[in-house]
Amino acid sequence: MTQAAQDAMQTGLLFGPGPAGHWDDERVSGPCVLRLPDGRWRMWYFGRDQGFDREINLPTGRVGLAESDDGLHWRRISGPLTRGAVFEAHPDPARFDSTHVGVSCVCHEDGLYWMWYLGGDHSEFRIGRFAVKGLRLRPGCAISRDGMHWQRLHGPYQGALLDFGEPNAFDAASIGWPQVVRARPDLWRLYYHSLDPARMVFGVGLAESDDGLHWRKRGQVLGPGEPEAFDGLGIGTRQVLWHDGRWLMVYEGVAGSGHSIGLAESDDGVHWTRRPGSEADGSIFAHAESGSGAWDAFAVGAPCLVPMEDGSWRLYYVGVNETGLGHGDELAARHRIGLALSQGSDLTRWARWNGARR
Repeated sequence: MTQAAQDAMQTGLLFGPGPAGHWDDERVSGPCVLRLPDGRWRMWYFGRDQGFDREINLPTGRVGLAESDDGLHWRRISGPLTRGAVFEAHPDPARFDSTHVGVSCVCHEDGLYWMWYLGGDHSEFRIGRFAVKGLRLRPGCAISRDGMHWQRLHGPYQGALLDFGEPNAFDAASIGWPQVVRARPDLWRLYYHSLDPARMVFGVGLAESDDGLHWRKRGQVLGPGEPEAFDGLGIGTRQVLWHDGRWLMVYEGVAGSGHSIGLAESDDGVHWTRRPGSEADGSIFAHAESGSGAWDAFAVGAPCLVPMEDGSWRLYYVGVNETGLGHGDELAARHRIGLALSQGSDLTRWARWNGARR
């Protein structure tokens, strides 16, 4: 293979697993990127080491931190917990987050970092003939002054902020990947990733709060697209933000052939309309060509948008290769973090970053 061909397979790749013995030496995923007023960039992300519990067939495990001067070249920050992590499972086996955790949203407000995260316990959930440990996810919250040392805020459901829905509800099996936004000073909204166990499709649920700690569910606000669409099996991870007088949602669309990133918009943050993208599958950012050997040839997801001064955007995302497809083993594939750049202010057209990587 020529060097040009090898480079093409790596286009977009920004950040990979850590050095041997580090908490993230097997995989990295779920970037939450903040650009701080002092010019620093910080990225919280989750991952796991090669010895992490293999019965938990998810890319989650622990949470770490990286910093950058430009948002392109990142250095890992060694945290105070296991193998350099900054956040990990709770030692109490009765808690909702006793086996694994993953960060899904970080914001900085009034001198505090707020981390909204997902966690799983020791229970198993059956999918067909498979029993999967740790899949029954619920959301939690932690706060920090420095972004490295975190204190959990205890919720009412074994520490979690929300509990599973009733049997046959759209969120009866899992409530994961929470993201919280302030719609008004007195209204917090928590968007989450749900799994409908009856239809085995994914959707976006919504809960609301007056104080950010006590939540009431509103129900599902966005479900699967048309059966043959890039989001025909539903919607996974997402980011919701306010921009130019409307709410935007960039989301991971799930299909049998792979995952791509879509866009929806809303006037009120509750009722959403899909916005067609420029990719062949109708998404705004598609996984690389199947069979190409590219590092993100099966899935792109966990989108995180950062606006730039010139009106353009950066899209940090997770890419997944095609290793192990068809065997029901998510851990056989490799998760890494990538970057795409918008064409001007257009959120429907993106190009993978192709700069020097570390």
